[in-house]
Amino acid sequence: MSTPEAWAAWAQAPQAIVPGEEPGAKAMPAMLRRRAGFLGKMALEVAYQCLDGRSDIPTVFCSRHGDVARALELLTDLARAEALSPTAFGMAVHNAIPGLFSIARSDRANHIALASGAATIEHAVIEACGLLADGAQSVLLVACDCPLPELFTPFEDCEEQPYAWAWLLTAPQDEALSLSWSASDEAPAAGMPGGLQIAAFLLGEAPGLERCDGRLRWRWSRDA
Repeated sequence: MSTPEAWAAWAQAPQAIVPGEEPGAKAMPAMLRRRAGFLGKMALEVAYQCLDGRSDIPTVFCSRHGDVARALELLTDLARAEALSPTAFGMAVHNAIPGLFSIARSDRANHIALASGAATIEHAVIEACGLLADGAQSVLLVACDCPLPELFTPFEDCEEQPYAWAWLLTAPQDEALSLSWSASDEAPAAGMPGGLQIAAFLLGEAPGLERCDGRLRWRWSRDA
């Protein structure tokens, strides 16, 4: 899915997303672009499209797992007592993608990378709202993830899928979304990853959405 229309159709009847062609991310210079893997190129593609040439906008990149496939390769090399690639290591950390994004655009705006388990997207929104409250006019939020390597399949608690989407947040105007939370030890429901659940909610018309992460119950709602 690479067009607003395709995403809108998906939101009406969400189905499992399967990996397709690697995103082009052609707005980024080739020397930097080739360092990004599949996950990175997905995130970069939507970030470039969302900002559409604008700069000096703080960015929050969030991914529950990050480029875990690259990290697993490094751990495998360690287990074999093989030398690690500095480039591979540099691109395996969560802030590698926003780092490439800022370097390619010569943009000195603040950028943050975070991972917060099943509630990664909610914590990213809280971080973005904090930046807005601190004076930012707008904040770019980029959410992305990929399926886990087969080694980690037994530990999955949702249907991991490849996705990336970007959201330009501003201070609330006439209509706003609200996010609240309360304590809950209810386990996360099996199904779509949290990032995709929120994407479907944002694109749809449902008045609210509740999610549990095993520690908190998150409540999303559309204010009248």
